[in-house]
Amino acid sequence: MVSTTRVEATFYFFISGRRIPTPRERVLVERYSETVDQPLPLIGQSPVEEDPTTIIHDLGEVEDRLKEECGVVGVYSPEEDVAVSAFFGLFALQHRGQESAGIAVSDGEKVRMHKDMGLVNQVFTPEVLATLPGRMAVGHTRYSTTGASLLRNAQPIYCQSLVGEIAVAHNGNLINTAELRSEMEAEGEHFDSTSDSEILARILVRNFDKGPEAAVAEVMRRCKGAFSVTVLTPKMIIGFRDPNGIRPLITGRLGDGFIVASESCAFGPLGASIERELHPGEMVIIDDSGIRYAQGHKNEGEAMCLFEFIYFARPDSMMQGTSLYGARERMGAQLAAEHPCEADIVVPVPDSGIPAALGYAEATGIPFREGMMKSRYIHRTFIQPDQRMRELGVRMKLTPLVDHLKGKRVVLVDDSIVRGTTTKQIVKLLFDSGAAEVHVRITAPPIKFPCFYGIDMASKGELASAKMDVEALCKHVGATTLGFLSVEGAQRAVRGLDAGFCNACFTGKYPIAVPEGLRKNAFEAPPKIGEMATVSSGQLSLLDAE
Repeated sequence: MVSTTRVEATFYFFISGRRIPTPRERVLVERYSETVDQPLPLIGQSPVEEDPTTIIHDLGEVEDRLKEECGVVGVYSPEEDVAVSAFFGLFALQHRGQESAGIAVSDGEKVRMHKDMGLVNQVFTPEVLATLPGRMAVGHTRYSTTGASLLRNAQPIYCQSLVGEIAVAHNGNLINTAELRSEMEAEGEHFDSTSDSEILARILVRNFDKGPEAAVAEVMRRCKGAFSVTVLTPKMIIGFRDPNGIRPLITGRLGDGFIVASESCAFGPLGASIERELHPGEMVIIDDSGIRYAQGHKNEGEAMCLFEFIYFARPDSMMQGTSLYGARERMGAQLAAEHPCEADIVVPVPDSGIPAALGYAEATGIPFREGMMKSRYIHRTFIQPDQRMRELGVRMKLTPLVDHLKGKRVVLVDDSIVRGTTTKQIVKLLFDSGAAEVHVRITAPPIKFPCFYGIDMASKGELASAKMDVEALCKHVGATTLGFLSVEGAQRAVRGLDAGFCNACFTGKYPIAVPEGLRKNAFEAPPKIGEMATVSSGQLSLLDAE
């Protein structure tokens, strides 16, 4: 049953915006209530008032976590406005980016766009959505990769060209930016920014007169790295993945229309059904004639990011034909086989550790118990935490259940260790709560190498497993014992050892050759990522004025 109170609360926010929800919007609200395990978006909330120098402080900084770059969505409906559908799709992808959000729409003639800092439900009010008419839309939600969160980093990026207005939203990172920039400047290009966003957009736009297939093929030919992209023109939506398929992109049916998104979890709230995932090097084109697929570049060898399965993607998403929740349960079971121990309870680090902890508990027969409660509402704020709050660390987000922990031998299951700071704090929290032993079990293999393909992580010199072996790291975090899932075990849990994954952060084997200069500098500083999501202004002028 749908909660009448929750649905009516959302209707209130529509009405408070002086607009009655349409029947389609009412259906979306009801489906959202049934399928998404998040508070309903209060879309009448005022948008963030921000000047370009405003800083959003991330209270999640106390957690030592990897961060995905962003989530993208594209929606087409032949007979109705889709801004609200794009809104609900983006909200379902909120876990992939919580810094900024944007939606661009087309009514067949003109592309309109709105983007701002903040969560999806903060950026889009009923008044804003009412200014975005159109049957096609692309949307974007982004994570910050630096200490400052700036409006100029928000997407989609709006471009003007000879073929009309274009909006581009993408997820990933190019590794040949310097080379491309030099080549294109030699060809007479003049750049407005230093971002690889502009490079990708210029290549796309300069070739669009040859047709969308040729334009995307040229992007794939020249751009090296990881990228999943959605593009909106006045007449069509285009989605495409890099030739190694490192970042996910999936299509679906939405009534008489279509949807493309980073994850299938965006489909449920809209009542959409999965069609299929794009293959590496493939594109999808959606317009009034329907949906068609084309290969823009040969498959260079599938290398989807293994961390999508371990942590990044939402557990109710489907990838590579498997449920991520089920894959994570199998990872927990495999972890139990590789690193058994005698214990009284299995405790997850909420929320990402829950499926694996269930799998570990089922495989061993050790009871599953929650040992900590997570505050899901302490994350990003304009209020700067003081030093005392920062010193509290994970205690700001995790409250121990002392009665569950006191005197118990605990298996603590988490998804990863990056620098080790968060794990160390959590282990101490459990011991301070009376745990007799804390056996840490991690479903990701040891992270020893930096990512060059769009994941926000530490430099190699800061990665705990790059500096310490398992025994030393166990001592560092204060655990009784420490065990990591093997690379083979993680891949087996997903879909077999022969599957193609990018596991470079574990093995150092990069599926796309990384320039030596980038690798040489990665020990002292994190790889320069996030540039695809950075431009110096909200609009790129891609063609010189006549």
